[in-house]
Amino acid sequence: MIVLCLVSILLLTFYIREGESGPIHSVRGAVSVVTTPVRVLGSLVATPFNAAGNVMGNLTASQETLSELREQNAELTAQVAELSESKKTSERLESLLNLQSTYNLTSTAARIIGNSSDAWSRAVTIDKGTAAGFSCGMAVCNSGGVIGQIVEVSATTSTVQLITDEGSGVSAMIQSTRAQGMLQGQPDGSLRLSYVSTESDVKVGDIVITSGIGGVYPKGLPLGTVSSVEKSDNDVYYTIVVRAQSTAENNEEVLVITSLTDDQIASDQDVASANKSGAVTSASTKDEDSSEDSSDDSE
Repeated sequence: MIVLCLVSILLLTFYIREGESGPIHSVRGAVSVVTTPVRVLGSLVATPFNAAGNVMGNLTASQETLSELREQNAELTAQVAELSESKKTSERLESLLNLQSTYNLTSTAARIIGNSSDAWSRAVTIDKGTAAGFSCGMAVCNSGGVIGQIVEVSATTSTVQLITDEGSGVSAMIQSTRAQGMLQGQPDGSLRLSYVSTESDVKVGDIVITSGIGGVYPKGLPLGTVSSVEKSDNDVYYTIVVRAQSTAENNEEVLVITSLTDDQIASDQDVASANKSGAVTSASTKDEDSSEDSSDDSE
């Protein structure tokens, strides 16, 4: 080892002191000439492999990044859906509060938990009953207006007969003219306003509201809009089709009206006007039928 070190030192000394034409420089040049092609060839051979290694490394990193981005996207999508649902729920509840405030309703909120499976009736089930103070005959609304009344009740649930049910009847009137009538559900789920005298002024687009007669529905709540009016010769009453203001479809929350104020019940003048048209007689018949049905169910 010592000998090799001494030889290396001597060669380095001679290399430094000799000129460019010295023997050691000549040997170095010859070796360089021989090894340069080898180095170039090695570089050419190694370059593709180095590039491939870099590409594989980048692909691996890209796959990991892509997986992370997918996870983040899934989390963000879930958060957006949750926020959207919360916003929609908030908007629905705010609409119910607006209805409650606008019409000064004494009411309790409930949630729709089921629809009628009977092809011959139109009803929904809500998640509160006698334990919440509910009873048969109470009116039920959503944010758009009246949808029906309670016809069956248990401790924790209630069945709401919709105004589109064939057995339903609601004392109603044309908002603009105060013409009295009876809004009745039809077999096809449509609504017809009956017992409106042909002497009254009724036109398409007129708003139909509750009259307050019968003490079930507060006076003035929206029911629907007149979609067609027909009158034949010698007819005493119009044939009026009404498009419902609101339905139970695509709704989740409702208000159950638990009591009425004196202002929300029809005046004697309203009752007298309805008596002339025959609407009160029809309303009484409908109420009696509903009461009998409820009594039969409870027995």
